[in-house]
Amino acid sequence: MKIKYLHVMVRVKDLDASLAFYKLFGLEETKRYDSEEGRFTLLYLSPPGQENADLELTYNWDGDDGLPDDSRHFGHLAYAVEDIYAMCKHLQDNGVTINRPPRDGRMAFVRSPDNVSIELLQMDGSLPVAEPWASMESVGHW
Repeated sequence: MKIKYLHVMVRVKDLDASLAFYKLFGLEETKRYDSEEGRFTLLYLSPPGQENADLELTYNWDGDDGLPDDSRHFGHLAYAVEDIYAMCKHLQDNGVTINRPPRDGRMAFVRSPDNVSIELLQMDGSLPVAEPWASMESVGHW
């Protein structure tokens, strides 16, 4: 199975202060996405010449109240996979709980034994919606 590293996400409370902090390490802003509808900003930073080693800062405009409180601001690791259904089946067959099934053929979340959230994204878009994933409910926090 083919796999590709995408990014690490960190939830931040003050985007400007966090951006200034990470710039102290020489990281540069490579892209930014503001979602009016979702009321959040995604800011991507990378070391110069390493644009494929993204750190994603996620800032929720209305704060983090209402989000699960697991005493951490680290969000998730993210990987693109060749076949999200095959990867989720493989993980499930090996005892991993699929916290957010790939109902859309595009995205899933699992957690490591250390409670690290892992986002899986289908390479090159989405696969056609398929069972049993389409009707699976989310489990726990992801």
